[in-house]
Amino acid sequence: MSNVDLARWQFAITTVYHFLFVPITIGLSAIVAWYHTRYVRRKNPDDMRLAKFFGKLFVINFALGLVTGIVQEFQFGMNWSDYSRFVGDIFGAPLAFEALLAFFLESTFLGLWIFGWGRIPEKLHAATMWIVHIGTVLSAYFILAANSFMQNPVGFRFNEVTGRAEMADFIAVLTNKVQLVTFPHVIFSSYMVGGAVVMGVAIYRMLKADPPADQGMWRHAARAGAVVTLVASLGVVVSGDIQGKIMTEVQPMKMAAAEALYETQTRAPFSVLSIGTLDGSEATEIISIPGLLSWLGTGDWDAEIQGINDLRRVYAEEYGGDPDSIVFDTTYTPFIPLTYWSFRFMMGLGFVAMAASAAVLWATRSGRFLSDRKWMWVAILTPLAPLFANSFGWIFTEVGRQPWIVHELMTVQSGVSPSVSAAEVLISMIVYTLVYAILAVVEVKLFITYTRKGAEPYEDDETSASDDDTLAFAY
Repeated sequence: MSNVDLARWQFAITTVYHFLFVPITIGLSAIVAWYHTRYVRRKNPDDMRLAKFFGKLFVINFALGLVTGIVQEFQFGMNWSDYSRFVGDIFGAPLAFEALLAFFLESTFLGLWIFGWGRIPEKLHAATMWIVHIGTVLSAYFILAANSFMQNPVGFRFNEVTGRAEMADFIAVLTNKVQLVTFPHVIFSSYMVGGAVVMGVAIYRMLKADPPADQGMWRHAARAGAVVTLVASLGVVVSGDIQGKIMTEVQPMKMAAAEALYETQTRAPFSVLSIGTLDGSEATEIISIPGLLSWLGTGDWDAEIQGINDLRRVYAEEYGGDPDSIVFDTTYTPFIPLTYWSFRFMMGLGFVAMAASAAVLWATRSGRFLSDRKWMWVAILTPLAPLFANSFGWIFTEVGRQPWIVHELMTVQSGVSPSVSAAEVLISMIVYTLVYAILAVVEVKLFITYTRKGAEPYEDDETSASDDDTLAFAY
């Protein structure tokens, strides 16, 4: 494999791995803040216990997400120096805001929340977790602004002397049309994940029934998580629909690849299932809905959707290359099977989470508790469904842009570091992958350990000064 292929693999592995922690961090921070605020208002001990319990899980996830995220920025200089040189003036600005503003809020106020029990006023203490949540949302906004520039470059000018893209309008970068639809889609999907994690953990604790007196608390948590998951999923559907229409406008090849649509069609069908050759030369629809792809892409059931083969010819005429070639950079076509199936796994797993949350709400209605052991599968699998749906969504987003690293400005081939050999990339990829495997074991072990321990007994930490032991309430 070439250094380009290995660099792509390394970035894919580290990015997908890191993004497993991001939606949990965003979603859980909001739910922990809500439970803490609910306690301040109602003085219900169960709310405090749940805030602390899910706070432990949040901090574990936050720490692992921080460690894995640092590697991302290293790679821009290690493996993608030509890309960094070309767009560094633009890409660096939102990332600087993310580090100096958003991450500062997250880390500083999370420290205040962890060590503030009994030491700062209770309303201010609850507010610190809301600020942490705001920091996670701002962090997502700035990072997505940088990524949206790669999908739809705006707010820049090309300096022919230096051969670099330079910032011309920072506001345009922050208000990129792709950014404005991607951001709510990611945030809603993160709330889905956070809600599903709370629901799954609460179902597990409810089924354990230890102690029996906590059954009501875990039932409430399971229903709260299910409500968050279900409501957030509606936001994901609406924002995803808008995102699909913007994607068709700015990246028609990505929409065509999502459906494996090879020839331009009016009233283009959406295939629930199809098969095709790996080189993208043909596809056979098995189950399809006429006109649905046209509606998803434009809002009109009879609209025309450009096909892969026609777009290949357009790009070849404009940028050079052979539309009939199988070489990656000369056809301007992503890997069709991966875009096709990642798009469907994203949607399918999202619908699974919606169905599970609705089933939990129905099963726990009118004071009912879950006791059948079959619900343990729901507890285990439901949090994974929206989490992996997020991952497949990002795989689709990034693979569907290929071979462009910056859409219609720079290809992946031209963005890699020319002085880094394939062997060097392979060594670093192996090292990072092994380290990430170890971190995965640590994360899962800690998560399972504290889930099995359950919520600590209630202590009124807010109204009495705490001793040193209180500061170690599992962190």
